[in-house]
Amino acid sequence: MAMIQLGEHSLAPVALGCMNVSHAYGTPPSEKHSIELLNRALDLGYNMLDTAALYGFGANEALLSKAVGHRRNEFFLASKCGMAKGPDGKRAIDGRPETLRQTCEDALKRLNTDVIDLYYLHRWDKSVPIEESIGELSRLVEQGKIRHIGLSEVSANTIEKAHAVHPIAAVQSEYSLWSRNAEIAVIDKCKEIGSVFVSFSPVGRGILSGELRSNQFEAGDIRNAMPRFNEDNFMTNLSAIDKFQSLLPLFAEENASLPSPTLAQFALAWTRAKAPHSISLPGTTNLQHLEDNWNAQHYSVSKPLLEMIEREVPQSCIKGGRYNEPTQAEVDTEEF
Repeated sequence: MAMIQLGEHSLAPVALGCMNVSHAYGTPPSEKHSIELLNRALDLGYNMLDTAALYGFGANEALLSKAVGHRRNEFFLASKCGMAKGPDGKRAIDGRPETLRQTCEDALKRLNTDVIDLYYLHRWDKSVPIEESIGELSRLVEQGKIRHIGLSEVSANTIEKAHAVHPIAAVQSEYSLWSRNAEIAVIDKCKEIGSVFVSFSPVGRGILSGELRSNQFEAGDIRNAMPRFNEDNFMTNLSAIDKFQSLLPLFAEENASLPSPTLAQFALAWTRAKAPHSISLPGTTNLQHLEDNWNAQHYSVSKPLLEMIEREVPQSCIKGGRYNEPTQAEVDTEEF
């Protein structure tokens, strides 16, 4: 298993995104189930857990502390600031130095830890120069409250500006077979500056599992507001995923010494083949999926198969934006 080096830390190429157990996909699972899942992740070997102040407005950070705080030395802890609960109780993007500092102080208390290993700016607040936000995070590094600084959903240009202020250890972007905007410039910029690229939603918010056949989601599920899942686009996109699934037997043949793979494992292997110095960050509430995602790191995709996938499922065949217009305006990523 090829480990990914982030500073002095050797990390597995598959990490666990913890958002799902508290936030964004409808009714979250019970606390008991979530605690079981987080401990099972560590038992399997996951050594990076990713949370944020946004997830459940702090509830996810508190849950991690309750579930696995006693195993703090077993995992690399990543959290995020810059997008959390605002004064009106709603989600707010705020990159002002004083807000970032307060968010970090609150996170340290919720997480019951002295230091956060990797602290991402969850969103760049476009009303605040990126240099000011990163400058404050660099002071948190100096004070020993965080070890490394990361960025999320930003362009290569913003990464370069931030890196000039303080080394950027990791950059997180949505990246999967159906969301390849990171290939425009961000993956290359990460390689150039020595930053680890982290792909979130590498299973396409469930559609690349092959198990999602309906776009009828419960209230509170963020996919209800995403154009790719609406009535105009969903069936077209499902047809594209079916083409990907038709290549699964070839993937299985290439990995004949391993158990028969799932489509999600194929999708995760694709992200690592396309961005070798990267960490895939799937999230799940399902214990079997948790294990399958972890085992995906043992599979590989050949260059000929990658070329075949590109012919059969090009980015151009995916219909609809990643986000609706208001949310898209909040991110800084290059887009096709």
